[in-house]
Amino acid sequence: MLETKRLLIREFSLEDAEDVHVYASNPEVAKYMIWGPNTEADTKAFIRLALEMRKQEPRRVYEFAAVLKSNGSLIGGCGIHVSEPSQGEIGYCFHPDYWRQGYASEAAKAMLWFGFRRLGLHRIYATCRPENIGSAKVMQKIGMKYEGHLRGHMRHKGQWHDSFQYSILEDEYEEDSTAEARLL
Repeated sequence: MLETKRLLIREFSLEDAEDVHVYASNPEVAKYMIWGPNTEADTKAFIRLALEMRKQEPRRVYEFAAVLKSNGSLIGGCGIHVSEPSQGEIGYCFHPDYWRQGYASEAAKAMLWFGFRRLGLHRIYATCRPENIGSAKVMQKIGMKYEGHLRGHMRHKGQWHDSFQYSILEDEYEEDSTAEARLL
């Protein structure tokens, strides 16, 4: 479990399916995602997959629940997928009631800390659809640099999509003591 200023970032459990489904079934949330909007079966399958990925040796995929420290409410998720050589891709997804309040940035910054300080990664990257201005702002806010516009590289929901790609290298990463994650 990771702790930030306002969040507990923990492994998902089977009991989280209902809370995850509230935001994962929302068309506005899934608008720029390669999944969703989820059916209940989709959400349960995601939770089962997240639990299954914990058994990997070595573990390559970390999907976490983002929970408010103040009241224990699950408000979203974040994760990091490790690839070779020593790179990882971060992602985040939150309930719309918690957009534009800094939670995605806080969780994404925790994923950088986890990737660099606990997994020993050299490079961490993330992508977003060009129309997803909020996600691009998160990446900029946490110190990632714009690398480019990937044109028509991903097919989902019946069409080809572009992405903006951002990254940060370990030697560029600066821990922010006010937002730093720590292991519990």
